[in-house]
Amino acid sequence: MNNKPAVILLVEDDEGHAIIAMRCFKEVEVANKVYWVTDGEEALDYLFHTGKYTDKGKSPQPDLVLLDLRLPKLDGHEVLRAIKESEDLRIIPVIVLTSSENEADVLKAYSYYANGYLVKPQDFKMFRQMVTDASAYWLMWNKQGKGIK
Repeated sequence: MNNKPAVILLVEDDEGHAIIAMRCFKEVEVANKVYWVTDGEEALDYLFHTGKYTDKGKSPQPDLVLLDLRLPKLDGHEVLRAIKESEDLRIIPVIVLTSSENEADVLKAYSYYANGYLVKPQDFKMFRQMVTDASAYWLMWNKQGKGIK
């Protein structure tokens, strides 16, 4: 990746999962800043700079979104759809990080153009490894375009 510090938006309502993920990012030093929101409406407020996130300096555009599906207020599928329908946001990689192995959820996520679909393992070490590997791939190894403004 370039020299710019990476920004991750973690959309996760389970505090335990969020803490583990944020520890992983810190350990492997793939992200300078992780912003954690706990529901779908807050995720869209952050991404579209509305509500308490109007200051773009305090809510920078993420380089990666890790998105749970089962969220309060607005589910992850709808958040994903809104991101990928936005001309300004669609280029951001969105990785679904969920406990759902339901084939309908997988197909729906990819039909809304998810960049990946990861099922959270029950084992802590496996969960940690998956988050570490996925974030390293998307933020360190994968070449990302920044869109045309």
